Amino acid sequence: MRVAVLAPVAWRTPPRHYGPWEQIASNIAEGLVKLGMEVTLFATGDSITAGKLESVCAVGYEEDRGQDAKVLECLHISNLMEQAGAFDIIHNNFDFLPLTYSGLIKTPLITTIHGFSSPRIIPVYKKYNHRGHYVSISNADRSSELEYLATVYNGLDTADFEFYEKPDDYLLYFGRIHPDKGTAEAIAIAKKSKRRLLIAGIIQDENYYREKVEPFLSAEIEYIGHAGPEKRKQLLGNAYALLHPISFNEPFGMSVAEAMLCGTPVIAFNRGSMSELIRDAETGFLVDNVDEAVEAVNQINTIDRVACHTWAASRFSKDKMVADYFDLYRQILG
Repeated sequence: MRVAVLAPVAWRTPPRHYGPWEQIASNIAEGLVKLGMEVTLFATGDSITAGKLESVCAVGYEEDRGQDAKVLECLHISNLMEQAGAFDIIHNNFDFLPLTYSGLIKTPLITTIHGFSSPRIIPVYKKYNHRGHYVSISNADRSSELEYLATVYNGLDTADFEFYEKPDDYLLYFGRIHPDKGTAEAIAIAKKSKRRLLIAGIIQDENYYREKVEPFLSAEIEYIGHAGPEKRKQLLGNAYALLHPISFNEPFGMSVAEAMLCGTPVIAFNRGSMSELIRDAETGFLVDNVDEAVEAVNQINTIDRVACHTWAASRFSKDKMVADYFDLYRQILG
């Protein structure tokens, strides 16, 4: 089977630090190569793959701001679509724009919807409801106006993570520094719990960081910047618990699955997909506010870290995700 995997071109595939869509596109591509598929990854020129790489730019537009994002996206998507006949199936991890070509090519297009940036993009998906093959990354992140082939949870490369039996005593916030992700709430939880907090992630909202995060930094509440793969594994694995006090309906939440894979329980605000990722009182706690999160911190020692790891490995592995997608490819191709 000849498969084209379309990744975004904001960051490298796989990303150096941030880039969840790029990470999943990489995991899909490399997993398919492992299954013996003939895979072409359409991504930035500095991307890494065991398959064939096709690119129209040396680096992503987030890593070289001198490039025009829209121009790059148009060149990137058209580069694939003009070669569509060379593939049996195209796996789109690039949102709605590639759908606009689907009526002009014969190759089936399967689209993983990694989230809706706005309800205003849904009309594009609706237009191609009967031609497209849509996959959600959680049952929570579905539009009632769209027709779905399946839900396939994001899959992690379990070899990138280790099980940590005996954690340190710090709480961890791991994600974008942004109001959606709840950095300020994580600080409040740590302060009320009288526990040390490490904050890791890129600053996506400078004003929010300056007003809601920076004034509270101390020896006990430390911002350590973004964390690459090796540092990420150690931070997640050694954490007493991961705090995930989101204020939006998150489609998936990679760090939640990553933490549990290391054996670390997660305390999350019960929004979006969290109830699908976390088994309440078994692999962490689903809470509704800061005070409930503080209570959960005090109950973390009731969580079995082996159970966290086993749950995440069985549900959110790259091998399971790729096998699920391969089954869908065969279903589409008949």
